[in-house]
Amino acid sequence: MQLYAITDRRLFISVDTLLEQAILWAESSVDYVQIREKDLPANELAALASWIVRAVRSAGGHTRVLLNGPAEMAAATGCDGVHLPSDAQVEAVAAARAALRGTCADPVVSVSCHAAFEVERAHKDGATLALFAPVFEKQIWEKRLGVERIPGQGLAALADACRAVAPMPVFALGGVTVENAGDCVRAGAAGVAAIRLFAAEAWRGLL
Repeated sequence: MQLYAITDRRLFISVDTLLEQAILWAESSVDYVQIREKDLPANELAALASWIVRAVRSAGGHTRVLLNGPAEMAAATGCDGVHLPSDAQVEAVAAARAALRGTCADPVVSVSCHAAFEVERAHKDGATLALFAPVFEKQIWEKRLGVERIPGQGLAALADACRAVAPMPVFALGGVTVENAGDCVRAGAAGVAAIRLFAAEAWRGLL
């Protein structure tokens, strides 16, 4: 089972704590770390990306760091690739690869997908892998609205998406826990991706 950790610095006491966690992920052979800090100004995002890349590299291993942000920034900060939104077009995938090729021999392009046809499009456009979400019910806390529940698409939908693009890796995202991660892999997923799961100690149960 491959593991894909997604950052949210707000879940950590400090940036230093996040960097310590990134080192632990790399030491434990987490396959991918996606830097997802959309609210940060560009200069602060670039600084954080550089720090996380250095932290991961200090641990050695094969963990690859992806930036949910501009490919040019990913290249400048030493990232191994980028993560793109579900509406990314083939031009975006190609442009990301071109921007990263000067600093990374084999750039990774990860794409968010919410339906089987989006996974197929990502595969056709040349993405390295896809995140399929949400597989299970997802809860989002909104300050004004309280808890919003987004229904999951289920394991059958995940299985259909995985079959459609095999052997391109598809990762299950959304409501993933230590208890249901194995079901995702049995449905055909290459692994699981999560934010909160990897911010707590529970993720070690996936190793």
